[in-house]
Amino acid sequence: MTAPLTPPPPPHDDSPHQAWPAPPAGTPAGDDRHEQDGPGMKTEVREAAVITVVVALGGVLLGLLWWWLAPHVPLVGDQSGKSWVVYLKDTEGEQAAGADGTFTLLGLGFGLVSAVAVFLWRRRGGVPLVVALGLGGLLGSLLAWRLGIWLGPESDVIAHAKAVGKGVTFPAPLKLGAKGALLAWPLGAALVHLGLTALFGPRDPEVPYPQG
Repeated sequence: MTAPLTPPPPPHDDSPHQAWPAPPAGTPAGDDRHEQDGPGMKTEVREAAVITVVVALGGVLLGLLWWWLAPHVPLVGDQSGKSWVVYLKDTEGEQAAGADGTFTLLGLGFGLVSAVAVFLWRRRGGVPLVVALGLGGLLGSLLAWRLGIWLGPESDVIAHAKAVGKGVTFPAPLKLGAKGALLAWPLGAALVHLGLTALFGPRDPEVPYPQG
């Protein structure tokens, strides 16, 4: 009588997919996990559009504060015959530089507030959010600049001098001499948001290495 044959051992599969452990039950597939980690691109673009509009509308408040807080440059009108001339009352005054500095400081403050608000709302970064903050801040700065000039003193200084009379001090039109101040809000917002995202934003999960 012959002994029963021993079945051969199963073939050993050294294919790469066997090196990684199978995901536990209930773990979503790669695409599903990606969708859970963050919104899709369409959602991010929609949110970025909303952020751009809301941040830009903040320029109304910035313009009001700039018009209210910026120092006024004192002018004096004088009449020589039928001609009028207007000159600075204080030739060594720094009111013009103070108007630029006020706008810059307010822009940085608005950039900080808008960046913190967006980060607390979304709690994550992304190129669309940073672009929205930068674009909205720039549009808001432009709106504030034009609104402050519109609310400020009359731009026709000769007509203003004639209206108040000879030798009477009156404020010069509100101007922004350093146009680079318009970038204080968008640059400040983008940098602060990137910093908050780097420090407190969500981290990508670490991929486990295979054992043995």
